Amino acid sequence: MFEVIKQEGRARRGRFRCAHGGEVQTPVFMNVGTQGAIKGAVSAHDLKDLKCQIELSNTYHLHLRPGDDVVRALGGLHKMMDWDGPILTDSGGFQVFSLAGLRKIKEEGVTFASHIDGRRIFMGPEESMRIQSNLGSDIAMAFDECVENPAPYEYAKASCERTLRWLIRCKAEHDRLNALPDCVNPGQMLFGINQGATYEDLRVWHAKEIAKVDCEGFAIGGLAVGEPTQVMYQIIEAVEPHLPADKPRYLMGVGTPSNIIEGVWRGVDFFDCVMPARNARHGKLFTWSGTLNIKNEKYRLDERPIDPACDCPVCRSFSRAYLRHLFKAEEMLAMRLAVMHNLWFYNTLMERIRDALDAGDYAAFREAYSEKLGQRV
Repeated sequence: MFEVIKQEGRARRGRFRCAHGGEVQTPVFMNVGTQGAIKGAVSAHDLKDLKCQIELSNTYHLHLRPGDDVVRALGGLHKMMDWDGPILTDSGGFQVFSLAGLRKIKEEGVTFASHIDGRRIFMGPEESMRIQSNLGSDIAMAFDECVENPAPYEYAKASCERTLRWLIRCKAEHDRLNALPDCVNPGQMLFGINQGATYEDLRVWHAKEIAKVDCEGFAIGGLAVGEPTQVMYQIIEAVEPHLPADKPRYLMGVGTPSNIIEGVWRGVDFFDCVMPARNARHGKLFTWSGTLNIKNEKYRLDERPIDPACDCPVCRSFSRAYLRHLFKAEEMLAMRLAVMHNLWFYNTLMERIRDALDAGDYAAFREAYSEKLGQRV
């Protein structure tokens, strides 16, 4: 399922296999299609052209709309989206954090008020596994609680202890569902999630405990939710030695190109973030010289592509001036082209990271690009 084929310090070059899509090359960035689509009018067919290897969707949102029972009736998420590559589904645990004003946490699970119509929804480890089984994703994430940073120590401790108990329940239900004769994807994998806020002792304890559970991979969750970037890096460094070396490591919800370069340096294999698509929809674009805001007046007559160093479908055909015009005219095409460029950039960034690891010069790549890609053009 996962093989590390080369290392440079903690940075790992690997390959990963699951039920759909053949071999995934890692490190990898997973393109976020929360509700079964990339926001910005980008389809699963577009993702193929943009070099996406893994698509990510969200359990909570698909449970509400169209309903995981509807997705199951349509043959699963792969068939509904017409996507034959790997899919990872988040567990709904992040909504325990993001919908803090609309939920109540107990040992059994979490009661939500739907952000759509206010109706009461209960989700615990078993419910999350059943929903994800209906979706038929290749990787199901364990149900967890993501706490806000900074969090009181005692609350963070109780939360990560509960998340461990929830993981054990997830594992039991996941195994049961995969064994059913009508399972949508009997090859679905389960990834556990490390929590513990910004407390290194809690993080290390939790990593050691979840590593005892027979999951196919492990994630580091609860970061990039309010703590300083350097603290995030310190937590990754503390946790990494205690996660199984023969299984993939996934840094959830992170992040900027610099965050990804630094995460790889610290041993992370999988990443996801809404940033490339969300920023694109507001005109913020990534280039190999840094970021730019295409809405700025200075691009009104600029006939150059977004990035002269980029060979994405957008940069091959359209100018900065045209894209700026589309944004100013509020044309839907503006968001589509911008999202396509940013996703291509992120997936190409991962290609270049893998190439640098293959060549044994990742340290030089990090030195050249980690800070540069965060600058404004």
